[in-house]
Amino acid sequence: MTEERHEFQAEVGRLLQIVANSLYSEQDIFLRELISNASDACERLRYAAITHPDLIAEDPELSIVISLDKKKRKLVIADNGIGMNHDDLVESLGTIARSGTMAFLDQLQDKTGVSQIGQFGVGFYSAFMVADQVEVMSRKAGDSKAWRWVSDGEGGYTIAGTEGQNRGTSVVLTLKKSATEFLEEDRLRSIIKTYSDHIALPIVLEGKEGGMVNTASALWTRPKKDIDSEQYTEFYRHVGHSFDDPWLTIHHHVEGKIEYTLLLFIPSTPPFDLFDPQRQHRIKLYVKRVFITDQCEELVPPYLRFLRGVVDSEDLSLNVSREMLQNNPLLTKIRAAIVKRVFRELTKRADKSPEEYSTFWGNFGAVLKEALYEGGEQSADILKLARFYSTASTEKLVSLEEYLDRAKEGQKAIYTASGDDLGKLRQSPQLEGFMARGIEVILFTDPIDDFWPARVGNYNEIPFQSVTHGIADLESVAKNSDDEKLESVDDVDLDTLIALLKLNLGDAVKDVRSSSRLTDSPVCLVADESQLDIHLERVLKQHKHIDNTAARILEINPRHPLIVALDKRAKLEGAATDLEDVAHLLLDQACILEGDPVTSPGDFARRLSSVISKCL
Repeated sequence: MTEERHEFQAEVGRLLQIVANSLYSEQDIFLRELISNASDACERLRYAAITHPDLIAEDPELSIVISLDKKKRKLVIADNGIGMNHDDLVESLGTIARSGTMAFLDQLQDKTGVSQIGQFGVGFYSAFMVADQVEVMSRKAGDSKAWRWVSDGEGGYTIAGTEGQNRGTSVVLTLKKSATEFLEEDRLRSIIKTYSDHIALPIVLEGKEGGMVNTASALWTRPKKDIDSEQYTEFYRHVGHSFDDPWLTIHHHVEGKIEYTLLLFIPSTPPFDLFDPQRQHRIKLYVKRVFITDQCEELVPPYLRFLRGVVDSEDLSLNVSREMLQNNPLLTKIRAAIVKRVFRELTKRADKSPEEYSTFWGNFGAVLKEALYEGGEQSADILKLARFYSTASTEKLVSLEEYLDRAKEGQKAIYTASGDDLGKLRQSPQLEGFMARGIEVILFTDPIDDFWPARVGNYNEIPFQSVTHGIADLESVAKNSDDEKLESVDDVDLDTLIALLKLNLGDAVKDVRSSSRLTDSPVCLVADESQLDIHLERVLKQHKHIDNTAARILEINPRHPLIVALDKRAKLEGAATDLEDVAHLLLDQACILEGDPVTSPGDFARRLSSVISKCL
């Protein structure tokens, strides 16, 4: 039959180079991944056969068979599952259609290793760690024609029709001379028992001491007391196509009006596609141990998409379709139970192991906070679980409860500041007055933090208030010292200077006013009550959701030596004072402190030269 030559998609080519050129201490994971793929293929056929029993009639006993030929250095992993046709082979083995692929590979290039590869879930391609050539022969259930896919992992692959292939897929590896250990029966048996004992299908090893190797029962159906941590870990890696260890395991069986079993895991490292715009979870839905789908959107909310595992229902129909899953009352109850159980376990971990929990929040907190913006029923629970950096803690994350316990007498808000970089945010001039008074400010650095506070409004009836938004009412809050910088600004008359600054700046600012939030810096920019928060506006402009930014309020520090000197000159010379260059330099300085570029670099340089020349 005519042989077709195809080139790998660029992402696959990059990935294969990384795999081929990397030295792995755990090469045996390739077998785990190929067995996992074979298991998935059998599960998909079992589900398809519910409505089309003829697909499985010729060979109803599903299994995975592993055979070897030492003389030819060949290892074969075969299944009698759903199989693949021509187009399936091209799509599944020649391309990686997942958002963020190239960005991930850029990061991976300098960090090759099992854990990083595992984040991507590229099980099939791990075969090239041990094989000079990989051959895939497959016949899709219901088709009469079989296909042969061959590649050496270099530039591309070939596809041609073939004969003699039963239903399902056979992956034939021609092993490298350095990988002949995987032609030893004892070695293979050990790998299967270690990584794949939980596979709920017979795994048969053909050889001198052949026979079924694994236990072949669904792990989640076994009593928890009979399952050790290693078995949970390997099942997590199988179901999540991951290489890390689970951070949290939830195994729970529910009986009553409805009966179902949960075996869910929270990863210890974030999956690379955690922020894929489709926000899909990776939980498999089973009905009476039969795999139904891994794309049931109704099973868990998008903000829990980091979960991995299975949900097995005894009450759903085996003939359930995706359309029937939508708005299904049983799924609604299971979904609510999953959310409740996950939050309960997270609360326990947060109380018992706060440091471990901080690691979890660092990995997945930004995802959970999506629920705050979406206004879900779990907002109150998530706010209790939320952790933040603050001006009072350089290392430890703090909860909102801890923040309120430390609130100052007279404090009427939960003060927040948003930025892209934690270090730069701590140096923001808007924080000076708060820090000088010992008022803690929560520091937001996740993009979602720009949106959810306005939606939530308050926590325990205490409103969230951005320090860069509106007037900083700090005079009523108890302060820590008698520093003159903290004295009220109401008794400082800056009216003449403020009037001259407004005159010279014109429409470049919305207003000029004396500041109670500044102690060390001479100026800063803030947003009016009716305007967007400064950082939020910057984010929206970067993403082209708005075209222009609004003019801001310029606040001046009445006790800063520069402002004091300018005020004296303004009072002496009145309207005759030439403050145009100085006024614009003050505005440019405020922009720079805010992390924004000056409006006109040329004008900035000219004005700076002019002012320095006059001083000299």
